[in-house]
Amino acid sequence: MSKRDYYEVLGVSRSASDQEIKSAYRKLAVRYHPDKNPGNKEAEDKFKEAAEAYSVLSDPQKRAQYDRFGHSGIGANVGFDPSIFSEFGDIFGDFFGFGDIFGTGSRRRSTAQRGSDLRYDLEISFMDAAFGLKTKIKVPRLETCPSCGGSGAAKGSSPITCPTCQGHGQVRYQQGFFSISRTCQQCQGTGRVVKNFCKECRGEGRVQKDETLEIKIPAGVDHGSRLRIAGGGEAGLQGGPPGDLYVVLLVKEHEFFERQENNVYCTIPISFPQAALGAEITVPTLEGTQSGSIFRIRGKGIPSLNGKGRGDQFVAVNIVTPTKLNREQKKLLEQFAEVSQIENRPLEKKILDKVKDIFG
Repeated sequence: MSKRDYYEVLGVSRSASDQEIKSAYRKLAVRYHPDKNPGNKEAEDKFKEAAEAYSVLSDPQKRAQYDRFGHSGIGANVGFDPSIFSEFGDIFGDFFGFGDIFGTGSRRRSTAQRGSDLRYDLEISFMDAAFGLKTKIKVPRLETCPSCGGSGAAKGSSPITCPTCQGHGQVRYQQGFFSISRTCQQCQGTGRVVKNFCKECRGEGRVQKDETLEIKIPAGVDHGSRLRIAGGGEAGLQGGPPGDLYVVLLVKEHEFFERQENNVYCTIPISFPQAALGAEITVPTLEGTQSGSIFRIRGKGIPSLNGKGRGDQFVAVNIVTPTKLNREQKKLLEQFAEVSQIENRPLEKKILDKVKDIFG
C-alpha cells in the first residue's frame, strides 16, 4: 500500500514553517495517542503515521530530499522512529501523567527540593523606620538534621539504592508497542530508600528549631515594606537549597508626627495673639527642635530608601482660643472687635458680592 503524502498526514501546506509542522504534529499525537484510544488499531496506525511524517519534515535535510524526490528520495528505511518523542516529553508527561515514553528520554525526577520561604512580621517604631536600626529576631524554621546530615538515616547507616527502580526513580512498563516510565512508588522518585530512620528527625532529614538572626533595617522603610534574607527560610530536602525569609515591617503610629510618603506632618498649637501679631515658635522635628516662624522645613522628613535626599516636614498651626478671660482681657478684645468691624466692612462686602454672583 502506498504511503500518504507527509504534508497531507499532518494537515499542513508544503510551505509550512517548522513551528507550524511541530504544532500540527503535537495535536495529532495527543489526539491519536494509544492511552486515549486503548485497543484502537486505526488510532495506533495514525499515531505512528504522524510520527513518521514529523520525523522527516522536522529534519531540514530529509525535508529537502522529500520535497524534491518524494518518498523515494528518503529511502525505504524511513518509518516510525520513537526517538522523536524525546522533545515532546511535556506533551506526554504532563497530559497523560507519566514521564519518559519509549525509553527515549531521561526525565528523572530530581531528588533535591528547595526549602520553603518564610514570612516574619516585625513591629518597629516610627523613629526606627525613619532612621533604621539593627536588631535580632528569632525565627522558628525547619533546619537540616544535625544527626543525620539531612539523609534521614540513622547514625552508622545510609540510604540504599531503591531495589524497585534500581536508583532511577522511575519504573518502566510495556504498553502496546512501546514502553512507559512511571514514578517509582517505593522511593517516590528519589531513587533511594531509608531502612533505619534517624531517631532525631524520624527520617524527615530536617528538625524544627528557633534560629536567631541579626538583621539591618535601612532608613526610610515604610509600613508594609519587605526585607528579603536569602537562605533564611527552611532547609531544603535531599541537599536542596534553603528557602528565603521575608521580614514584613509593621510601623507603629507616632503620637505627634504623621508620614505621607517621605514627608512628615505635624500640628503646633499657637495662641490667638501669636496668630494675630506673629511670633517666633519652637517646632519639634525628628532630630529635636527647630525655632523660628516656619511652616515648611525642607530636608527634615523621611530619608529616601535610594539614598537620594530626604522629604520635608510640614507644620500646621492650630490657634488656641482662650475660654476664661479676666476683665482686662475682655475689655481689650472688645476694643479689638470694635476696630476690626470697621476695618473688615469693605472686605465683608466683597465676599457677599461674590456669593451673590455664584448663587444668582
